[in-house]
Amino acid sequence: MTKTAVVTGASSGIGQATARQLAAAGFEVVCAARRAQRIEALATEIGGRAVVCDVTNADDVQRLAEEVGPRLDVLVNNAGGAYGLESVEEASVENWRMMFEVNVIGTLQVTKALLPALKASGAGIIVNVGSIAGRTAYEGGAGYTAAKHGLAVMTETMRLELVDQPVRVTEIAPGMVRTEGFSLTRFGGDEERAEAVYAGVAEPLVAEDIADAIVWMATRPSHVNVDLLVIKPRAQAASHKVHREPSESSEPSTV
Repeated sequence: MTKTAVVTGASSGIGQATARQLAAAGFEVVCAARRAQRIEALATEIGGRAVVCDVTNADDVQRLAEEVGPRLDVLVNNAGGAYGLESVEEASVENWRMMFEVNVIGTLQVTKALLPALKASGAGIIVNVGSIAGRTAYEGGAGYTAAKHGLAVMTETMRLELVDQPVRVTEIAPGMVRTEGFSLTRFGGDEERAEAVYAGVAEPLVAEDIADAIVWMATRPSHVNVDLLVIKPRAQAASHKVHREPSESSEPSTV
């Protein structure tokens, strides 16, 4: 029987790379994201299925669960995002609300909807895509770090609650990953500021690095639970400590 995986936020970046690598590993992948054209093209490319889904929309999530059906082997909760880099004093309440909705509530809704199918597989696994921002704080990142800390605690709590169920609960926490959209979204489309995040960093991680790690986690034997995998480029010691060429100016790492 072909195993099935769901990847949210599959239209670009880490989600897209993960969908490709899971398909290469033999999974039928349900590609879920808001951008229909992108996920339909991806699903065609990898022999998967596309479901237009905004994880913050309960009706969309219900449709996703109906498309998945009664059995699911892997759920990669990848949909997320950061908005803004203001101090708490200057913070946009709307940006904070958006970050909690997609990173925390969206993950909650998708997980609740798909847990019965994961249990039914007899060896399901949830991989939540967090961040090192879920472990440390940095100036200007309070909204995003609070949301990712929330996701981390949700993951830990689910592991306790599901310990007697055939479902593993894991988190991958990437550091600096250069993808097509993360920093651009954070800075409202400002390409110059987005590029400055990676200025002088010889080799930030790329989406394929994270996808490779996610697939490794998801394909361990069913008795092996990788609770937390923190993964950073060699140039990054911490969210605030990144080696850069001295002549380059840059934004904070903002992971």
